[in-house]
Amino acid sequence: MSPNLESTLKSQVPALLLRRLFSAGGGARRDEAAAAAKQQKRQMPAGRRRVFVQTESGCVLGMDLDRGDNAHTVKRRLQLALNVPTGGTSLTFGDRVLENDLSSVRSDSPLLLTRNSIHRSCSTPCLCPVSEDFEQKDCSGLVEILGSSTVSVKCLVDDVATAIRSGLDPVPIDSGLGGSYYFRNVGGDRVAIVKPTDEEPFAPNNPKGFTGRALGQPGLKKSVRVGETGFREVAAYLLDHDNFANVPATALVKITHSIFNINCPMNGGTPAHDQKHQITSKIASFQQFIAHDFDASDHGTSSFPVAAVHRIGILDIRIFNTDRHGGNVLVRKLDGGTGRFGCQTELFPIDHGLCLPENLEDPYFEWIHWAQASIPFSEEELEYIRKLDPMRDVELLRRELPMIREACLRVLVLCTIFLKEAATFGLCLAEIGEMMTREFRGMEEEPSKLEVVCMEARKRVTEWEPFSPGVEQGEDMDFQFSMDVLGGYNDMIRSPRFNCSGMKASNFRNPLTKLVESMNEDNDDDEDRKETFMHSSSRIPSALFNPPSVHRTTSLNGSAHTLNRSADEQLPSSMCFVRFADMSTEEWHVFIEKFQELLKEALDECKAAAGQRMKLRMGTSCKF
Repeated sequence: MSPNLESTLKSQVPALLLRRLFSAGGGARRDEAAAAAKQQKRQMPAGRRRVFVQTESGCVLGMDLDRGDNAHTVKRRLQLALNVPTGGTSLTFGDRVLENDLSSVRSDSPLLLTRNSIHRSCSTPCLCPVSEDFEQKDCSGLVEILGSSTVSVKCLVDDVATAIRSGLDPVPIDSGLGGSYYFRNVGGDRVAIVKPTDEEPFAPNNPKGFTGRALGQPGLKKSVRVGETGFREVAAYLLDHDNFANVPATALVKITHSIFNINCPMNGGTPAHDQKHQITSKIASFQQFIAHDFDASDHGTSSFPVAAVHRIGILDIRIFNTDRHGGNVLVRKLDGGTGRFGCQTELFPIDHGLCLPENLEDPYFEWIHWAQASIPFSEEELEYIRKLDPMRDVELLRRELPMIREACLRVLVLCTIFLKEAATFGLCLAEIGEMMTREFRGMEEEPSKLEVVCMEARKRVTEWEPFSPGVEQGEDMDFQFSMDVLGGYNDMIRSPRFNCSGMKASNFRNPLTKLVESMNEDNDDDEDRKETFMHSSSRIPSALFNPPSVHRTTSLNGSAHTLNRSADEQLPSSMCFVRFADMSTEEWHVFIEKFQELLKEALDECKAAAGQRMKLRMGTSCKF
């Protein structure tokens, strides 16, 4: 096949169909196609479901599943339609590997085709044959919502689709590490921000040079996989009950446009989106655009409403946000008026793609250093926290985002329980955030106070009678490592280190999004992590447990050199002290019981230490 011919076939969706949709004078045909797609969705026969299958390199195919379909037939149809090899691949749906039974897959679900081999190629784009047969198989609209959504999101989707048909192109966003785009309405106003999952940092079609990983592999945070930040954006919106924290309306969509990026297979080639007529379908997060004056990093925080900061912080605690810096808190000035809290500024939290990790990592809460976070919660906020039901939230996410992994849901349950208990004990937002944040001393990272409690609870689960006799040596290395490094740990909660003392700002790591400041972590696998545990340095007297530490180095070499390094070298360091995914359901229930028992003791000590600090502070400060 000649290079020119290959270039014409690189589109990931049927070129013939899309030419008809976008061609000049084809308005009637475009409207007919959109109406047909909506009609097909409404009149889906009983037992038939519409799903969207995505390959590791970002190709997306919408197809209808019949009762008799299985993983083999889905892969066969994908192979015929997109000309992708399916040998040695698995069809996955979140944690589940799909085989003969597809009954767990509901309509509008995104599925992922992954290779079973560890050596994956994510640089070769997909070829899509132009055929009338395939045109009938994928009758997608320009923007399709995956799952349910609110009326406001549906209105935004309709506005964007109308603008696309009228020829109004979206605008690429230069900032950030991933590909993102402003989509507009027919009046030219920005109404939505779209982030394709295959253009995330390290994803195969990232337009800014951060490539080298396939969808489903570890991303910027090792416990947040490439291609899975989009549904986390939706999860944050769903969990913001009654719009308590002001998260903009968000949905997961399949969206089609020529603006999207497709990387070329050959090094040094021009990006595919610079070539004309490269019309592409992507799975992406679709978020309402919020008109604002600046973000929190460009403005003094003293004018921010206390309630607004508290509400954003409460959400961040629940979803274990690992990337809450000032740049993803939008600020709107209300000249001549007042906002929902009687102030002249209004805050909007955005960019929640790095929340709900699969394991506890080092979160980043910039609001810890804001004065508002040290003010006690109001009665309204405490009542909201009391009404939070982690199991109801889990069921909500399982219903609306069935692809979400079980480990992410466990992090949500754990953090919600922690928030409720800590608020009941009278801790303020800053104190709760400090208990969740790791200390960074010298060149070493130590577990947070929350992780210390989890480590002790995990140890007690292994010692619990039904579990302790049945574990065979070498059966599960991830499970066994805790037995190697946690011995002599019984008094950890009462150790001098567990005193909830305040931490200076210098102890906190820089925000994750400032990738250049922490780009020289070598991506060690579990064997290297275990070795790091065994060589961790001692910060506590030898009679007590020595918590594992992570040795880190920081390099601020020129950005041109740094950005050309491999994805493995660019990943920020991340140590997992406690894993949740390897627990059985029974172990998880016992773990939560032990965690709650230990947490009360830890909060008692933390509250006492906080009271002592307050006395010292009031005794040396000026009069109020």
